[in-house]
Amino acid sequence: MSTSPALLLPSPAQLTEGLSAALPGFKHVEWKARTLSTNAELMAKARAGSGQLARPWLLGAHLQDSGRGRSGRTWQNREGANLMFSCAFDVFLPSQQLPTLSPLAGLAACEALRELIGRPLRNQLSMKWPNDLQWKFAKLAGILVEVTRAGTARLSSDHYVAIIGMGINLSDARALSQSLNRQVADWSEIVQEDQTAATVGAVDIVACIARAWYASLNDATAHGFDGLPARYNNVDVLAGQHINVLDDGRITQAGIACGVNTLGQLILRTHAGETPISIGEISVRPQQDPAT
Repeated sequence: MSTSPALLLPSPAQLTEGLSAALPGFKHVEWKARTLSTNAELMAKARAGSGQLARPWLLGAHLQDSGRGRSGRTWQNREGANLMFSCAFDVFLPSQQLPTLSPLAGLAACEALRELIGRPLRNQLSMKWPNDLQWKFAKLAGILVEVTRAGTARLSSDHYVAIIGMGINLSDARALSQSLNRQVADWSEIVQEDQTAATVGAVDIVACIARAWYASLNDATAHGFDGLPARYNNVDVLAGQHINVLDDGRITQAGIACGVNTLGQLILRTHAGETPISIGEISVRPQQDPAT
């Protein structure tokens, strides 16, 4: 099979041009050769902004010197091996719903990427709460969502700017699996199995995810999150699994994963009933463990 277009990362100038054309509704689109962190750069821009609104924005980079994942983790990256970008969106939501944006961003990205994979294999792409994307149970992509007030251009008390950053492994999965001591997947694995994915380029991947985020955030602003649990069920890799909830490597709770609620919290079923989980790392328990 020939090399997938997505695995041949275009130059920053080519990505800027291609994404600007693919995302005409985005007010600022830029792809850099190198930056410290796309999330941090957009966050600083949002906090410093004033005057007329001019979002959404998209910023990508071939390399991030200080890229971050959830819980402050460093995002390992090598030029050409990762597709890394962030978007900034205006959202109008009550403060208690802002944490829901994290699972919503993962869900929207998973749905979008499934559309770039042939129907027989697309369900192999799934989501692990709160927003990791997995290919056959190995991590393909991570997402970091950060929210700030909309600066001096704030239109109302519920006006915030959501910064959503994503890193997708294009290659290097084997090396990452060894260095991180856990299973990691990359887009090249999908390309080897799926002819549809093999025709997709980096611009297609980034643009389809950016559009999905924009549409999902606009829908949440207009209609709320009542439809989130049903959408999540379609991509949920943890459904029915016996899981542990970890805090700093220590098991704090254990039970059976039962989807999410309208706040995006993971529902954990235990002997005591159902408990919503807001934070924590999730580990699937070995099948030979006794049932909860």
